[in-house]
Amino acid sequence: MLSKFGKASLKATRTHSLSRNLAAAAATDTLRKTPLHPNHIAMGAKTAAFGGWDMPIQYPDGIMKEHLHTRKSAGLFDVSHMLGVQIHGADRVAFMESLCTADLENLPSGMGSLSVLTTAKGRSIDDCIITNAGDHLYLVINAGHEDKDLVHMDAHLKTWIGKGKDVAVQSLPSNGILALQGPKAAEVLQTLTKTDVAQMGFMTAQPMEVAGLDCFVARSGYTGEDGFEIAVKPGSGATHGAVTVWETILASKVGDGVVAVGLGA
Repeated sequence: MLSKFGKASLKATRTHSLSRNLAAAAATDTLRKTPLHPNHIAMGAKTAAFGGWDMPIQYPDGIMKEHLHTRKSAGLFDVSHMLGVQIHGADRVAFMESLCTADLENLPSGMGSLSVLTTAKGRSIDDCIITNAGDHLYLVINAGHEDKDLVHMDAHLKTWIGKGKDVAVQSLPSNGILALQGPKAAEVLQTLTKTDVAQMGFMTAQPMEVAGLDCFVARSGYTGEDGFEIAVKPGSGATHGAVTVWETILASKVGDGVVAVGLGA
């Protein structure tokens, strides 16, 4: 886990990862691809540019069937174009409270909050979800917004570190993020983990194994249905962990099964 890194390692990694993400965000001529892009193409997905990424909009069955299946059973979205960011250090809460509107000091451990990154004058930069992950904060920002969100955070981070504050930022560009949504989502996920997901309330999050891989799972989503967002590390093998979790979930036999769903649904 990143929380096991020492302070020196975190600061060194912070500089490297933020620089890498800012460079990637600036390279807008070429659409970026998630680790699941080959899976989408093999499944016959229609893709289009979205926030600087080549993302699946729909699969051969069409948007309406994908939408209705998610409402009836469960659908699986690739949302790896969104970026997870960890904030560490004793001053992490004060640092992020200076940048967003969430009351992080009183946010219980394992609970997330929808928030807004703002300028010093209170103008909105971007919406986000930020979670109290215990020994760190976990932030998820929108696709293609690294060029403004990370720039803003990095400028303030340098000021805070210059004042001797204990805070470090670690972006996670190599992770995949899947959204399992629908009334059968919890039942599907439960077959793949030993964690009792029934005990997770809306907007709570915690680390757990899913399909044998270490993941960070939040009970949240944007479909209006029950669901989970599953952050997956690359892993040490040739196959990205997100691909393993994706394929395992789509093979589920719970209810009417799980279908891949594009962003158009």
